[in-house]
Amino acid sequence: MDYLPAEDRYASMPYRRSGRSGLKLPAISLGLWHNFGHDRPADTQRAIVRRAFDRGVTHFDLANNYGPPAGSAEENFGRLLATDLKPYRDELVISTKAGYDMWPGPYGEWSSRKYLLSSLDQSLQRMGLDYVDIFYSHRFDPDTPLQETMGALDSAVRQGKALYVGISSYSGHRTEEAAQILRDLGTPVLIHQPSYSLLNRWVEEDLLDVLEREGIGAIAFSPLAQGMLTDKYLGGNVPADSRAAQDHFLKRDMLTAETLAHIETLNAMAAERGQSLAQMAIAWTLRDPRITSSLIGASSVKQLDENLAALDNLEFTDDELATIDQHAVDAGINLWSSSSAH
Repeated sequence: MDYLPAEDRYASMPYRRSGRSGLKLPAISLGLWHNFGHDRPADTQRAIVRRAFDRGVTHFDLANNYGPPAGSAEENFGRLLATDLKPYRDELVISTKAGYDMWPGPYGEWSSRKYLLSSLDQSLQRMGLDYVDIFYSHRFDPDTPLQETMGALDSAVRQGKALYVGISSYSGHRTEEAAQILRDLGTPVLIHQPSYSLLNRWVEEDLLDVLEREGIGAIAFSPLAQGMLTDKYLGGNVPADSRAAQDHFLKRDMLTAETLAHIETLNAMAAERGQSLAQMAIAWTLRDPRITSSLIGASSVKQLDENLAALDNLEFTDDELATIDQHAVDAGINLWSSSSAH
């Protein structure tokens, strides 16, 4: 049966301008980091993507290495584009990234011009696209001149293979440098994608100020702290199918007694607000106008709808924010800190 998106898909989703650009993104975007590889049912993936678009989620975020295996999320999303979303391509913002290990040999990772542009060509082929809307440098490369990396992003736009460019997990200092290089080249940075959550607030030190000054948007990834800011681990519970149990991206030893105590308090506060902990955590990232969008994942339509319900209550009182600040403390979960340390 042919897919027809909901006629009211733009009725309730707020859209925010990315920095000082002309592009608006949905307040909540869908990331395909997990749940869209070849290890997940195609019907489930299709149902999630369809439901997201029906709810006004126009931005779908990918990277070359998303899977498993690497590349499979782009392949699977490409099939959904071909079968379901192709007529609506101009309503979509599709992003991809390059920076992590993708293929053997010296040209298969990091941020050389050779790697970035080769990877983009591969991503376009996997998705069956002529261009992506946003192409990111996925991480800072300390061994490649920043001029080369930013020059490759500029080339992607000039070649018509990307409309905009972004960076991910760059420090405030490197973001300023990247912004200046790209401004001189005539291709401004549209957006920065940092990890950001109640338990990982590194962007508040200086990055958000830099983004505001430079007119760059921000999209926060892992707003649920790899699942810690859900009801999954309350009471010290570690479900067998959870990331912590698999010791993958979220390590079991990150669930310390101190961190769990803070999470319990935050959960009680969310209940007082009429929200789940996850909904409050997403809403909290959006409290700052410098955050353009909060990037969520979803393993089911039910989970997607539950997370999108964060939009039902985005307001926080000063007292609520003060209480949150007492418990929104660093939990040592920033797995991408090495990229932003330079």
